[in-house]
Amino acid sequence: MSFLVNLALGLLVGAGLVVSGMADPAKVLNFLDLSGTWDPSLAFVMGGAVVVAFVGYRLVLRRESPIVGTDFHLPAKSDIDARVIAGPAIFGIGWGLGGFCPGPALTALGLGAVGTLAFAPAMLVGMGAARFIGETLPHPTASQGSH
Repeated sequence: MSFLVNLALGLLVGAGLVVSGMADPAKVLNFLDLSGTWDPSLAFVMGGAVVVAFVGYRLVLRRESPIVGTDFHLPAKSDIDARVIAGPAIFGIGWGLGGFCPGPALTALGLGAVGTLAFAPAMLVGMGAARFIGETLPHPTASQGSH
């Protein structure tokens, strides 16, 4: 049952990305081009997503447990360190250069978009490198506990 729910939600998100234009790198790059052919339409897409997520989290977290599953899996850490700054910065640079972020890239790959044939493998290599680096570097909180 959980697989079918996740599949349906993934298809819904993918359809939303296609309908909103987020799977089109030209539209994304025009949104990021503030001094040229700026297209503000994605700001409305992102604003709508923020409102839906805000309301959704408020409604869902009132429940004692998820409808499908046993526990909510929420982040336990709230501190800001170099990883929290560097990760989004690298993500943003890749988004600006390629016109894709991971979700729309996978959606566009499914649609057969040519640019994703280069972007998706590079994204996967970057994700693997980030995981490898994250596992080999000492975590700041681990070294603080030994004092």
